[in-house]
Amino acid sequence: MAMTINMNRDGADLTLTLEGRLDTTTAPQLEAELRPALADGVENLTVDLKALDYVSSAGLRVLLSAQKIMNKQGEMTVRNVNEAVMEVFEVTGFVDLLNIE
Repeated sequence: MAMTINMNRDGADLTLTLEGRLDTTTAPQLEAELRPALADGVENLTVDLKALDYVSSAGLRVLLSAQKIMNKQGEMTVRNVNEAVMEVFEVTGFVDLLNIE
């Protein structure tokens, strides 16, 4: 199953909405779109996962990479995490690495 990536930029704020599965197949696509967007002066990144069904280690790597970039230039917030994805965050220790609302 594919993933839909929606980016909504408002000044220095970027909202990223992910839908579907963030896995080995879709993670490179997300990274390719997100990296240049973050390099363009984003200070607040909001990642909305309400429609994300699944995240794999490849997906976690992209989120961690985005978090590292945002640590240097602003803030990253992860919102609307469902139970399945939250469980992955908890098992992997990502609950301590990400700012989850």
